[in-house]
Amino acid sequence: MIEFTLWDIVRHLLVGAAWTIGLSLIAFVSGGMVGLLILIGRISPRPALSRPARTYIEFFQDTPLLMQLFLIFFGVGLLGFDISPLITAALGLTLFTSAYLAEIWRGCVESIANGQWEAGESLALSRWQQLRFVILPQAVRIAVPPTVGFSVQVVKGTAVTSIIGFMEITKTGSMISNATFRPLLVYGMVAVGYFIICYPLSALARQVERRLHAACSR
Repeated sequence: MIEFTLWDIVRHLLVGAAWTIGLSLIAFVSGGMVGLLILIGRISPRPALSRPARTYIEFFQDTPLLMQLFLIFFGVGLLGFDISPLITAALGLTLFTSAYLAEIWRGCVESIANGQWEAGESLALSRWQQLRFVILPQAVRIAVPPTVGFSVQVVKGTAVTSIIGFMEITKTGSMISNATFRPLLVYGMVAVGYFIICYPLSALARQVERRLHAACSR
């Protein structure tokens, strides 16, 4: 058994937590950009755009994230290319995140009254201009709380990437636990790490939601 002091365990878990945060940021930012494109296609009146976008969303929402990671990790390998756990994790979480964000944002866009679209049309705005200048500014306010809230799911989703060997906090904790035979201590500290990362995001989502409700009730 390898001798680990308490500080050694904390130090290694902090490195794993940094990778967890970094991967979450990559997935959330890139997933947001892809999700915006999927959203535009999803709400398009053209079936050639809306149907593929809908299929994309349904596929990534209705299949496990772990299976998606396996498809990327082993599928690319079958094509003769090597892909690292980091690239696999970033790509898999980006696709997963984009599908959920696109659907969240679609609900926010569709919550805007049809009269707003009609008002933009009466001003001779194109559909893209209506979306950009009339609909999205209103939908953004509605979308902020669920978007921030979903970021917690992205952070927790990074734990699945430990299966493909990505060294985030869960994988780091697993390796330390196997080396020290102190699973209760190690995984307890991993749980605390996730709580420290996720709780501020949850609190922020609740605070933003309360402020928006207060502003709407005035």
